Amino acid sequence: MPKPVLAGLAAAIALPALAWAGPGDFAPGPVIEEFGPVAPVEGALPIPEGTEFRISFDTKDQAAEGELNSKLTAAARFLNMQAAAGVPVENIHLAIVVHGTAVHDVTRDSAGANADLVAALVEHGVEIFVCGQSAVWYDVAADDLLPGVSMSLSAMTAHALLQADGYTLNPF
Repeated sequence: MPKPVLAGLAAAIALPALAWAGPGDFAPGPVIEEFGPVAPVEGALPIPEGTEFRISFDTKDQAAEGELNSKLTAAARFLNMQAAAGVPVENIHLAIVVHGTAVHDVTRDSAGANADLVAALVEHGVEIFVCGQSAVWYDVAADDLLPGVSMSLSAMTAHALLQADGYTLNPF
């Protein structure tokens, strides 16, 4: 065998067993057990003690009927990951800005599978803001929103205010 092939083969054999992990390695998180499963990551850089997160998520696409909104689950997963890594829950501040067709995922009449997820997020301090402009477009009133979900003037306004409060936008 040529030397580059042998080197590649040796590197592949030397990979830790965790590199071959898969979906079965994910387990419920320590905060929101029903949503946002996480997996331990061997060799991950430690999160500095005292770290405080201020993260916002943006969702614009409604989930398929009977499915969970992926951005809502991403927020649950982020909360669970950081808590599992030792970050105190009181140091994790999350917000979700909902606009476009995703407004239906946080309304009383059409949230479907997302209603329990929204309740769990709100129960654990995640702030959820609906774009008022999208709400008007889709004929959604503030009274139509699930408990704990707030109406904002717009998604742009919500993001600007969150950014001014030190939040960064998570791209995932």
